Amino acid sequence: MNPMWLAGGIFLITYALIVTERVHRTVAALLGGFAMIVVGVLPQGHALEVVDWNVIFLLMGMMIIANVLRETGLFQWVAIRAVKLGGGSPFRTLLILSLITAIGSAFLDNVTMVVLVAPVTLFIAAHLSVSPVPFLIAEILAANIGGMATLIGDPPNILIGSAAGLDFLAFLFNTGPISLVILLAFLGLSWFLFKKDLQTDSADTLDVGVLDTSELITNRPLLFKSLVVLGVVIVGFVVHGILHLEPATIAMGGATLLLLWTRGDPHHVLQEVEWTTLLFFVGLFILVEGVVAVGLIDIAAQAALRMTGGSLPMTAILILWLSAVASGIVDNIPYTATMIPIVQSLGQTMPIEPLWWSLSLGACLGGNATLVGASANVVVADLSGRSGHPISFRHFLRYGVIVTFMSLVLATLYVWLRHL
Repeated sequence: MNPMWLAGGIFLITYALIVTERVHRTVAALLGGFAMIVVGVLPQGHALEVVDWNVIFLLMGMMIIANVLRETGLFQWVAIRAVKLGGGSPFRTLLILSLITAIGSAFLDNVTMVVLVAPVTLFIAAHLSVSPVPFLIAEILAANIGGMATLIGDPPNILIGSAAGLDFLAFLFNTGPISLVILLAFLGLSWFLFKKDLQTDSADTLDVGVLDTSELITNRPLLFKSLVVLGVVIVGFVVHGILHLEPATIAMGGATLLLLWTRGDPHHVLQEVEWTTLLFFVGLFILVEGVVAVGLIDIAAQAALRMTGGSLPMTAILILWLSAVASGIVDNIPYTATMIPIVQSLGQTMPIEPLWWSLSLGACLGGNATLVGASANVVVADLSGRSGHPISFRHFLRYGVIVTFMSLVLATLYVWLRHL
C-alpha cells in the first residue's frame, strides 16, 4: 500500500480515538506511533530520534521542581491570598488566577506555570464549592496567551528562536505587546464564557475574613531552597543562549540540584511526575513524524503557500492562520518543527522576519483551540482528571475555538500593521 495512505490512515484513526476519547489519549498516541513503526512508515531507530527529548526533559525537570515546591504549602498560601483578593467571588478569583498564570507563563514557561497553579486551583474550587473545570480551562487559555510573549514562554518559541537566532528580548518586543492586548481581551471575554458556570448559592459564599494564611507554609527551609533553585532555573532560561545550554538541561540540572540539596526521597518525588503526559508526547512526536516522513504535511503546506502567489502579506497571514488551525489538530510543537524549514525556504525569496512572527503567533494561539493543541493543555487535563474532574475534548472546544478566533483576529491586525 502507498506509504502516504498508510500514514494518513493511521494519523486519522489515532486522532479520532483522541477526539472521541474511546481510549485514553496517551494509549492512543502510543498506539499510533507504534503503528507507524510496524507498518514501515518509520524505521525504529529513526522513530526514537524524532522524539524531542528537549521538550520531554524540560517538562520532567519542571515537574520535579514543582512537586518539591508543592510540599512546602506555598500553593495553599497563594490559593488563600487569591481568594481573599477576590473577595470570595469565584469569578473575580478566576480573573486573578488567569492573570497570575499569564504573567508567570511569560517569564517562566506555560507548562511549568500550569503545573504550579493547577493544584492551587483545585484547592480554591473546593473551598468555594464550585467546579474547578472553568478555572482550569481559563488558566490553560491564559497560559498559552501569556507564554506567547517570550522566548521561553511556549515551546514553539524555543524552537523558532533556536532556528531563527531570535533571543529573549526579540520575542519580548515583538510578541509581547500583542500578547498583552489579547490577554486583556480574553479577561473581558471571560465574563461571557465562564460567569454562568461559576454561579453559587449565596448561602454557600465563603467568608474570606476567617481565612488564615499564617500556618499554611509548613516547611520554610524547603521553601527557601526550592525558590532559590527555581530562581536560578528561571535566570538560566533567560540566558540559556549565553550558557550554550538547552532549557531542558537547565531544568533537569535544577531538579537534580534541588533533590541533592534537600535530600528528598527521589522515589516519592518521581512518582508524582505526570508520566502519562510525557508518554503522550513521545507517541505524538512519532505519530506526526510518520505523516511528515511521507510528505503529507509538506504537500499541504506548500500547496497552501502557492495560493499566495509570492505575496509577503498574504504569505504571512496564511502562515498565521494555517499554523493556528494545524496546531489545534497536531499539537503546536511538532507542527512548528515541521514548518521551520518551510519558512526558511520561503525566506530565500522574501523578508523572513514577518514569517517567523506569524508562525510564532499562529502556533502559540492555535494551541488554545483544542485540548491537545499545546503541552499546557494536556498537562492540566491530566491533573484535572486525576483529581476526579475530567475535562473532555468537546467541552474544552466550546471555549477554545471562541478564544482562538478572537485572538487570531487581533493578531492578524497586529502583524499587518507592524510587520507588513
